[in-house]
Amino acid sequence: MSFTKAHLYFDDVEIGQEWESFGRTVTEADIVNFAGLSGDFNPIHIDHVFASTTVYRRPLAHGLLIQAIGSGLGVMFPPMRTLALMCVKDWQFREPVFIGDTIHVGARVLEKEERSRGRRGVITWHRQIINQDKKVVQEGITITLVDGRGGRGTQPDEPDNPTVAPT
Repeated sequence: MSFTKAHLYFDDVEIGQEWESFGRTVTEADIVNFAGLSGDFNPIHIDHVFASTTVYRRPLAHGLLIQAIGSGLGVMFPPMRTLALMCVKDWQFREPVFIGDTIHVGARVLEKEERSRGRRGVITWHRQIINQDKKVVQEGITITLVDGRGGRGTQPDEPDNPTVAPT
């Protein structure tokens, strides 16, 4: 997916702005596929009989799976011209997520730092992954490098990938 006119530049967001994503339901297929991808076959995730003997009484999703789904949900909330994830700090795994839970992401801009004369900028975000019961299941700080206008102007008809005309 390339950036579109809907994608925001560093210049378009302000400290304190907030967004909330749509929801996504976690499935057993998600858990099984993540176990295969990551190699994490801990029985707390994939063995219903074992999980029934634990405090949770049923399998729970991998914490990193939920973090990854949250990352995907956050791609369009807000739709930023993100160039790189630079850092994840103080990430907390607060509550378990189970098969059938629906999660969404809340994002708030904490800090902004212009770089490269405005061609890029660093944004510090507070992100929360919240379940259908409005419980925060994970939260922390992410820092991203974002495309800035840097002298490109704010013309709405400006092409997303300008080309140089032959001379």
